Amino acid sequence: MFGKLFGGSKEPKEEKILPWKQLTTVDQLNTIEKLSKGKTQVIFKHSTRCGISKMVMNQFVSAFDVDVNLDLYYLDLLSFREVSNEAGFKFQVMHQSPQLLIIKNGVAVAHASHGGINEIDLAKFV
Repeated sequence: MFGKLFGGSKEPKEEKILPWKQLTTVDQLNTIEKLSKGKTQVIFKHSTRCGISKMVMNQFVSAFDVDVNLDLYYLDLLSFREVSNEAGFKFQVMHQSPQLLIIKNGVAVAHASHGGINEIDLAKFV
């Protein structure tokens, strides 16, 4: 009874796998900048200790269209703080967490944080 009331199910949910590329070095930011001249690059900055960041990431993963033609990077900003700082500097975006950066033609054409991340229609930037 409670399962039906609260949306629980005994059937395991199928885990959606996104085509994440790990962003771990500052040099990768130069590569992202270059690649963005031909294909949209997206960086998801995530704080592994933040409940809000985890909730936003789960929503992002759930809504993500795996067929969209872009490169998707995951940045654990606690483990790679220098990369996170440099990303903000390079793409002229003030640091927030969680944060999504959309890079085209070498610049951030859009960015959002917290709940705003899931309001962005990535297909518009492809």
